Amino acid sequence: MPINQTLIEKLNELEMKLCFQEDLLNSLNDLIAKQDQDIRNLWAANKLMKQNMDEMKVGSGASGEEAPPPHY
Repeated sequence: MPINQTLIEKLNELEMKLCFQEDLLNSLNDLIAKQDQDIRNLWAANKLMKQNMDEMKVGSGASGEEAPPPHY
Protein backbone atom coordinates (compact mmCIF):
# COMPACT_ATOMS: atom_id res chain seq x y z
CA MET A 1 0.00 0.00 0.00
CA PRO A 2 1.41 3.41 -0.85
CA ILE A 3 2.27 5.74 1.98
CA ASN A 4 -0.32 8.30 0.87
CA GLN A 5 -3.09 5.73 1.01
CA THR A 6 -2.01 4.64 4.51
CA LEU A 7 -1.96 8.24 5.73
CA ILE A 8 -5.40 8.89 4.26
CA GLU A 9 -6.82 5.81 6.01
CA LYS A 10 -5.26 6.82 9.32
CA LEU A 11 -6.60 10.33 8.92
CA ASN A 12 -10.09 9.01 8.17
CA GLU A 13 -9.91 6.76 11.23
CA LEU A 14 -8.87 9.69 13.42
CA GLU A 15 -11.69 11.84 12.03
CA MET A 16 -14.23 9.11 12.85
CA LYS A 17 -12.88 8.76 16.37
CA LEU A 18 -13.09 12.51 16.83
CA CYS A 19 -16.73 12.52 15.70
CA PHE A 20 -17.59 9.78 18.20
CA GLN A 21 -15.77 11.61 20.98
CA GLU A 22 -17.58 14.85 20.20
CA ASP A 23 -20.93 13.02 20.27
CA LEU A 24 -20.05 11.38 23.59
CA LEU A 25 -18.94 14.70 25.03
CA ASN A 26 -22.21 16.35 24.01
CA SER A 27 -24.22 13.49 25.51
CA LEU A 28 -22.31 13.72 28.79
CA ASN A 29 -22.74 17.48 28.87
CA ASP A 30 -26.51 17.11 28.45
CA LEU A 31 -26.59 14.51 31.23
CA ILE A 32 -24.60 16.73 33.59
CA ALA A 33 -26.88 19.69 32.87
CA LYS A 34 -29.95 17.56 33.68
CA GLN A 35 -28.38 16.25 36.88
CA ASP A 36 -27.48 19.80 37.91
CA GLN A 37 -31.10 20.84 37.50
CA ASP A 38 -32.27 17.77 39.44
CA ILE A 39 -29.89 18.63 42.29
CA ARG A 40 -31.14 22.22 42.36
CA ASN A 41 -34.73 20.98 42.52
CA LEU A 42 -33.85 18.61 45.38
CA TRP A 43 -32.15 21.40 47.33
CA ALA A 44 -35.21 23.61 46.88
CA ALA A 45 -37.52 20.79 48.04
CA ASN A 46 -35.27 20.14 51.05
CA LYS A 47 -35.32 23.82 51.98
CA LEU A 48 -39.11 23.90 51.72
CA MET A 49 -39.44 20.80 53.91
CA LYS A 50 -37.20 22.34 56.57
CA GLN A 51 -39.27 25.53 56.54
CA ASN A 52 -42.47 23.51 56.90
CA MET A 53 -41.01 21.52 59.80
CA ASP A 54 -39.90 24.73 61.53
CA GLU A 55 -43.38 26.19 61.10
CA MET A 56 -44.92 23.03 62.53
CA LYS A 57 -42.61 23.19 65.58
CA VAL A 58 -43.46 26.84 66.21
CA GLY A 59 -47.18 26.22 65.69
CA SER A 60 -47.29 23.31 68.11
CA GLY A 61 -45.24 25.06 70.78
CA ALA A 62 -42.80 22.17 70.89
CA SER A 63 -39.57 22.79 72.69
CA GLY A 64 -36.20 21.30 71.84
CA GLU A 65 -36.59 18.59 74.51
CA GLU A 66 -39.28 15.95 74.48
CA ALA A 67 -41.05 14.93 77.67
CA PRO A 68 -40.43 11.37 78.84
CA PRO A 69 -43.06 8.82 77.93
CA PRO A 70 -45.97 8.50 80.42
CA HIS A 71 -44.82 5.15 81.87
CA TYR A 72 -41.77 6.74 83.51
